[in-house]
Amino acid sequence: MSENLHTRALQLVAKARVEGLADSERDWLNTHLQDCEFCNEHALQTARALRALRTAAISVPTDLASRTQFRVRLRAMELRESEPKRRMLWLACAASWIFGIASAPYVWRVFEWFGHVTGAPKLVLEIGFALWWTIPALFAVIVLLLEGVQNSEERDWMRPER
Repeated sequence: MSENLHTRALQLVAKARVEGLADSERDWLNTHLQDCEFCNEHALQTARALRALRTAAISVPTDLASRTQFRVRLRAMELRESEPKRRMLWLACAASWIFGIASAPYVWRVFEWFGHVTGAPKLVLEIGFALWWTIPALFAVIVLLLEGVQNSEERDWMRPER
C-alpha cells in the first residue's frame, strides 16, 4: 500500500509541473510531502533540475538571425517573381476570350467555307469551332497546374541540412 502512495505522489509531482493539479490532488500531495521524506526530496530535486534547465545557456550559431532573414527575403523574392507571371496569364486568358467572342462570327464563316471546300460534315466543323476556344483555355489550365505542382514541391532551401 505504501508503494502505491509513493508512486501516486511521484506521478503527481510530475503532473503538477506539466498539467497542474486539481485542488484535492494538490492538498493530498502537500500532506504526503510533509510526511514522506523520500517523496519530498524527489519533489525538491525535480524543482532544482527544472530551475537548472531554465537557466542553462543554449548556444546558437552567431549567424542564425542573418541566415533566417536571408531565407525569408529569398522566399519573398520567389513569391514576387511568380505573382506577375500569374497576373499576366490571367490577362492573356481574358484577352483571348474577349477576342474569341468578338471574332466568333468570322471564325464560324471560315469554318463554314472550309466545310464547303472540303465537304467535311457539319459535326466536324462544330467540333473544330468549339476547339478553337477550348485549346487556349486548356493551355492556361495546364500552365496553372504545372505551376501549382512546381510550387508544391519542397524547395531546396526548405530542406533541413544534414
